[in-house]
Amino acid sequence: METTLKPRRLRVAVQNYDWGCNGENSSVARLFSLNDPSIPIDLSRPFAELWIGTHPSGPSFLLPDDSKSELVPLKDWILQNPSAVLGSEVVERWGDDLPFLFKVLSVSKALSIQAHPDKELAKMLHKMRPDVYKDSNHKPEMAVALSEFKALCGFVCLEELKDVLTSVPEITEIVGDEHVDRIMTLKETDACEEIKIALQSIYTKLMMTSEEAISEQVLKLKHRLNAENKVRMLTEKEQLAVQLEKQYPSDIGVISAFFLNYVKLIPGEALYIGANEPHAYISGECIECMATSDNVVRAGLTSKYKDVQTLCSMLTYKQGFPEILQGAPLNNYVLRYTPPFDEFEVDHISLPAAETLEFDAIQGPSIFIVVVGEGSMQMCSTTAGDSIVEGDVYFVPAKNEIKISAGAARELQLYRAGVNSKVFD
Repeated sequence: METTLKPRRLRVAVQNYDWGCNGENSSVARLFSLNDPSIPIDLSRPFAELWIGTHPSGPSFLLPDDSKSELVPLKDWILQNPSAVLGSEVVERWGDDLPFLFKVLSVSKALSIQAHPDKELAKMLHKMRPDVYKDSNHKPEMAVALSEFKALCGFVCLEELKDVLTSVPEITEIVGDEHVDRIMTLKETDACEEIKIALQSIYTKLMMTSEEAISEQVLKLKHRLNAENKVRMLTEKEQLAVQLEKQYPSDIGVISAFFLNYVKLIPGEALYIGANEPHAYISGECIECMATSDNVVRAGLTSKYKDVQTLCSMLTYKQGFPEILQGAPLNNYVLRYTPPFDEFEVDHISLPAAETLEFDAIQGPSIFIVVVGEGSMQMCSTTAGDSIVEGDVYFVPAKNEIKISAGAARELQLYRAGVNSKVFD
């Protein structure tokens, strides 16, 4: 009879990127301090991302069963018995590593305008620039909003793009009348490839323009919007441009934002982003899950390395507003967010005080993080369970039946990441 390994509590990693929220305003800082109380937290520092998984840039560790033992890297534990930890289907599909990376994000300043390469491009970039592109995997991802969460994602539709080119003269100054006229003569009924080629041409022209020319036009845009704000209400996209200019003066991303959809998620809504799609997170907090990778091709709103030519050549140039996931109820207590990617899915579990929920055995691994409340977690085959509180993170190996109970005083909220269930259907 195959042995089912018990769930293990994890110590997790934190990233202090400069776009993160200061400690006192950051859910990342709060959860990290609760996850490992032994580490003092400098509340004046930005806390951007909590990482849970096996990626070498922020690996998780198993807590030992006794105080004398050392922390064991989660990846090392998986390698000792991959099939028992991950499940045979996962090992057969992805090998002996966790196929997803689970995160919490606290965003106070816009992240870079970026895209994530598909598998083929990721392998090539990793081979060419391993110092920048640190692994060879693709990075489809999904963000589930914990607060109001704002982002740029994908290109606006053709009609909105025409409105942009009419109302933002600084873009015409940069790209020239020929590119603008080409877009303005297109119709929604024209061939998709024709529209795509025109969009790629004008966007590449914009992004490849010299820093000096961009700086001049961003300054013009700033002065024009500040003046017009005195006599009319700026549009949401114009207000965003003003905000981005304050964060990244003279940056191409300020003008590039007009080409992208402005997405506002309310808590509980989710946005997924496929390979080669342009996006930038603007503000808010979210749960994020992705394939195990940290590959990012950047082109604006950043002081990091920009690979503009690669970004402009890799994009799909699909237009239209992205799909927003609301979560599908599995029962009274669980909402499941299922993106069109095999590597992961995310569950939001909300248990009222004193309620209990049983998870049937899942063929792959799961990671649970407690974000609100306290309670207990146990394998259904045992009578004893572990107490769980905010900040606790558990790795649950494959084929575990799990029972989660909320404490008597208040609601218990957790998020679970696991391999997309359709893989096991």
